[in-house]
Amino acid sequence: MNITICGSIAFYAEMLEVKEKLKQLGHQVKLPPFEVKDENGNMIPVKQYYSLRKAETDDTSWIWDRKEEAMRVHFYKVEWCDAVLILNYDKNNIINYVGANTLIELGMAFYLNKKLFLFNDIPEMSYKEEILGMKPLVIDQDLMKIK
Repeated sequence: MNITICGSIAFYAEMLEVKEKLKQLGHQVKLPPFEVKDENGNMIPVKQYYSLRKAETDDTSWIWDRKEEAMRVHFYKVEWCDAVLILNYDKNNIINYVGANTLIELGMAFYLNKKLFLFNDIPEMSYKEEILGMKPLVIDQDLMKIK
């Protein structure tokens, strides 16, 4: 199966681990980018970009150009796949966090009739009903449930 992993960039190390496990099970897997261009066109690790983005206060910064690019590139990966796997770990004192960008990707996958998998239970967040309505399969960290 072709699988696109979605989730917060804060979970990038976990994404790499899960990708390898999925590949061992015979799946093709795509992730968010490992690197992005900085304001000078040099490649920087996505985790470094994430830290810069979280600290940015200027609405016109180069940061938002890269955010737009990253979103569009990842949307193509969602379009490519058969299924999305949402890696939803604890973040910001929220158990099984699903952020806004991940919710957008989940919604896009839902619209495109992709299979939807959540790594952990649906979080208690203001948009829980939207996630419930998309009816993702919660796999409880068991990658063998992805079929």
